[in-house]
Amino acid sequence: MIWQTTRFKIDLMSPRVMGIVNVTPDSFSDGGRYADTRAALMHCERLLKEGADLLDIGGESTRPGAVPLPLAQESARVLPVLREALKLGVPLSVDTYKPQLMRAALDLGVDIVNDIWALRWRDGKDPLAANEVIAGYPGCGVCLMHMHGEPRTMQIQPMTEDVLPTVKDFLLQQAHSLELQGVDRSRIVLDPGIGFGKTVQQNFSLLARQTELLDLGYPLLAGWSRKSSLGAIAGLPTGLSLAPGIHERMAPSIAAAILSAERGASIIRVHDVLPTVQALQVLGAIIRPPAEN
Repeated sequence: MIWQTTRFKIDLMSPRVMGIVNVTPDSFSDGGRYADTRAALMHCERLLKEGADLLDIGGESTRPGAVPLPLAQESARVLPVLREALKLGVPLSVDTYKPQLMRAALDLGVDIVNDIWALRWRDGKDPLAANEVIAGYPGCGVCLMHMHGEPRTMQIQPMTEDVLPTVKDFLLQQAHSLELQGVDRSRIVLDPGIGFGKTVQQNFSLLARQTELLDLGYPLLAGWSRKSSLGAIAGLPTGLSLAPGIHERMAPSIAAAILSAERGASIIRVHDVLPTVQALQVLGAIIRPPAEN
């Protein structure tokens, strides 16, 4: 299976690791650490040395309760980093739901748009639609995610039903809608949206039944890294500050990454690249035993 993107055809025969680069002072996980261009680029280089196959760069926190960021501010954070990171020669994703920023990033040559709103968000002051942006750039990749509600309220009023049928129907509808606009299915990846308007139990139900999402016929992205559901199951602190709970979620994050990959996820989106890569190598040794010396 191949993921067609702007500059690269990404081979998904084995799971690929997407390294997270948050260019924001208020990310729940690493806010402020990479909020300037130089620090963000150094982090990009570090993640690549640790084994990341592609990078996902975003400038707006979408943690529960997050307030939307104005376009100008998000663009000022993200575009300088994207411009320089394109020189690294690896697939580059922009994590945004704003059509104007998508267009600016794709004009630079960015490979992928990773959208938590699955191209549904609209700016009441601008008629530009996200799906039209994607359709207008032949070759770029796109990741469509399921989200219940929106970041400010999604965990106040999470979903209440069996989530898998709802998630599955939504993702299929969004993907088919994009294909009707001329976007080839080889450009599309789906993300069930772990933690976005779902309870702890619902998140783990999606993991347990993840193979059912493969029936849709698109590659899956799994985004479990440092999610609060992992901390809840492991009995770790539930706060969103860096100390101490987030770093204590590394081991559960790696476990979830491996379970996701074992259940067919093609892209694993993570903060902790090196240990995830090492764990995937162990999984790979089981699936494809190393040759005898």
